Amino acid sequence: MRLYLLRHAIAGERDAEKFSDDGQRPLTRAGIKKMIKIAKILRKMDLKIDLILSSPLVRTRETAEIVREHLRLEKDRLVLVDQLSPLGDPSQLITDIQTNYMHERLLLVGHEPDLSNLISLLLSGDTALSVTMKKGGICCLSIDQLVAGKCATLEWLINPGQMLSSKRR
Repeated sequence: MRLYLLRHAIAGERDAEKFSDDGQRPLTRAGIKKMIKIAKILRKMDLKIDLILSSPLVRTRETAEIVREHLRLEKDRLVLVDQLSPLGDPSQLITDIQTNYMHERLLLVGHEPDLSNLISLLLSGDTALSVTMKKGGICCLSIDQLVAGKCATLEWLINPGQMLSSKRR
């Protein structure tokens, strides 16, 4: 399987008065514009996705929806899963994927440091590997058999600056 991991785009600043629930923070205008550009690049890369799993928080849902639209996936190809929320349980996420969401090409849209910890777990067997996912960054792992441990090979990790600079070439 190909497992893609995408960090949400730039969201509004934390503001307890404006957003009493941090999960309600949306993407900024700049975040939306940047994510649209990134999604168009992913399409030009001929990225094929069977299913998108996203954290239910507003900023990740918006990011996932932009990607879904630009990759021309049907609305039912986007599923919100609580285990991709901040502090979700990576072992339970993997169990949920194995049980309900096994696809050849799966995209997870989530948060930091959770995505980096998941990448580390799948590459090395624990969360000690230092990985940094920038907002709008994407990683591709190849996996023969998904387990909650060392099972993946890193294919690529691209930060948004790299994607956007390659577009100008």
